[in-house]
Amino acid sequence: MGSPAHEAESSNDESPQHEVTVPPFFMGKYPITQAQWRVVATLPQINHELDPDPSRFKEDDRPVEKISWYESVEFCDRLSKHTKQHYRLPSEAEWEYACRAGTTTPFHFGETITPELANYKGNYTYASAPEGEYREETTQVGSFNLANRFGLYDMHGNVWEWCADHWQGGYEGSPTDGSAWIS
Repeated sequence: MGSPAHEAESSNDESPQHEVTVPPFFMGKYPITQAQWRVVATLPQINHELDPDPSRFKEDDRPVEKISWYESVEFCDRLSKHTKQHYRLPSEAEWEYACRAGTTTPFHFGETITPELANYKGNYTYASAPEGEYREETTQVGSFNLANRFGLYDMHGNVWEWCADHWQGGYEGSPTDGSAWIS
């Protein structure tokens, strides 16, 4: 887990790179869509109210956006109660494992990122990649048709991803069992 010191654009909060054993878990194939969010937002409240339509860029198949960590946890709690299955945010270790999908490169598709591979501010470059299109809005989930080796889409760009962990300034002393670092 983490970035090696020699990786382009790595930062101190991504180090030290270290071994983590991640037990089996499930993760959604796509980010949560606005259609999915609306359904769960109508379920009975557990701890927090949920706006059924918090996104700026409207479309059922676009990812939900403009939601807080607390709202994300509430979504998981409501879905868990309704389905009688346990849903939760992944730990940062689980998220990174799922994102990398067995690769050792900065991105599951290789050493660099371009706007042809993911939706992000394409006028900002990564390492020596060229500038590209900045769409200035989210795109439909899976629209790049580029799943990683685990079959997961949109692991880079489009929207921020929430994890169960509290923010830390680096990985010194982090759990090595794949659990969320919440102390």
